[in-house]
Amino acid sequence: MNSMDQNNSYKILIIDDDEDLSMIISDMLTDYGYRVTHVTDGNGAFDLLSENIYHLILLDINLPDADGFSICRELRRVSTVPVIFASARTSETDRVEGYDIGGDDYLPKPYSMKELLAHVNALIRRTYGFSQQEQVVSFGTVTVNLTARSVAKNGVSVSLSLREFDLLAYLCRHPNTAVSKDTLLSEVWGAFSAVEPSTLTVHIRWLREKLEDNPAQPQYIKTVYRVGYLLEVKQHEA
Repeated sequence: MNSMDQNNSYKILIIDDDEDLSMIISDMLTDYGYRVTHVTDGNGAFDLLSENIYHLILLDINLPDADGFSICRELRRVSTVPVIFASARTSETDRVEGYDIGGDDYLPKPYSMKELLAHVNALIRRTYGFSQQEQVVSFGTVTVNLTARSVAKNGVSVSLSLREFDLLAYLCRHPNTAVSKDTLLSEVWGAFSAVEPSTLTVHIRWLREKLEDNPAQPQYIKTVYRVGYLLEVKQHEA
């Protein structure tokens, strides 16, 4: 599997009011296998972030209705999604503030497409890891192929909705770790999503019905009292 095929699983959001530049960046990142969405202002960004999951955000500072610092500050209250500031504001004060409020990288404009791609690839690798091998997690008789977005139980394919798979994938990437309900809602449904906790509960129940031998007494997708949920994966199964 080549790197472009792997990149196809990563979604990038560009928040920049320079539409011409954003189109060039979008075309370049798409050519390298990323799935890219572009928005020109803060309100549009919050709308998209409430309904979608992104793996990296390329964020300008000077926007028509907000500044990138305030967007990042709000985002960091509910999400750890990697953020690259890309801005013509290049003072030391701006760069330090960008890092202090939770930015992961700061790229001054103007920059070359080659330089931008290198920063994006490096941050994706640092955050999500990089391997030429498929990412597969197994527990019991269930096998989850995170790369191919497929699930099988006893060797038989299991059909999951997009949201069910995203929820399962998040738990697979954090095995044997109690994940809070707020974190799951933010990371799976969207950073500013208004989805009710009961929606998460229903999706957990659906996953158990499809993957557990006894959904009423789950062995793997477990409830952690007053916290959230945990996927139990034995060391030799991961």
